[in-house]
Amino acid sequence: MSGHSKWATIKHKKGALDAKRGKIFTRLIKEISVAAKSGGGDPDGNPRLRTAVLAAKAENMPAENIKRAIQRGTGELEGVSYEEATFEGYGPGGVAVIVEVLTDNRNRAVSEIRHAFSKNGGNLGEAGSVKFMFHKKGLIAVEKSAASEEQLMNIVLESGGEDLNDEGDTWEIITDPGEYEAVSAAVKAAGIATVMSEVTMVASTYTRLEGPAAGQMMRLIEALEDLDDTQNVYSNFDMDAQQMEQMAG
Repeated sequence: MSGHSKWATIKHKKGALDAKRGKIFTRLIKEISVAAKSGGGDPDGNPRLRTAVLAAKAENMPAENIKRAIQRGTGELEGVSYEEATFEGYGPGGVAVIVEVLTDNRNRAVSEIRHAFSKNGGNLGEAGSVKFMFHKKGLIAVEKSAASEEQLMNIVLESGGEDLNDEGDTWEIITDPGEYEAVSAAVKAAGIATVMSEVTMVASTYTRLEGPAAGQMMRLIEALEDLDDTQNVYSNFDMDAQQMEQMAG
């Protein structure tokens, strides 16, 4: 697992994301609206919308909020029009970084992202400069106290998962994006609690960071995630889990 996935898992476990609940809802609402606009308002016939709705429900978003977001996307309610964009760049130590945004002002988004990179030891790159290092995957993280390796391996094999990895105090299930819903449902049906469950970008190679460079990378990730237009940030850094725990604390 990349350092970024570990970081996300640690924050979920510590409840550090609770303080950003409003921002999480805003991002999910934007994704639901854009998904409905591009593929229609029926989750059963729109995989992107179905995934977004499942993510919203996982964050306990009220059903009425989800319904209104869909209606804004289909034009039944008035709403802001968002443009999708993906930016690629490099963090400290040459770490690869991808930033996905939904914005109503592309110039503002570019300016803010470039500033976040330059202020935290990175730089914005050209399109295609790092994206080839990543592949879209479903990722489900489970604390080892919640399930045994055998139990999870059976779910992986029976529901179409790709792999089960040992990540210290957690198990990590990897799936093809198309099988994510089935595997996630199987984990839920087995009564197994997860600390993170999402479709994400997984890197094929990782760059190890230590000391000041690791701290600077954490600040870059936080700066990018805090931008209003940011939907997702992916990177291929790896670092000591103990240092992450200290930062998250």
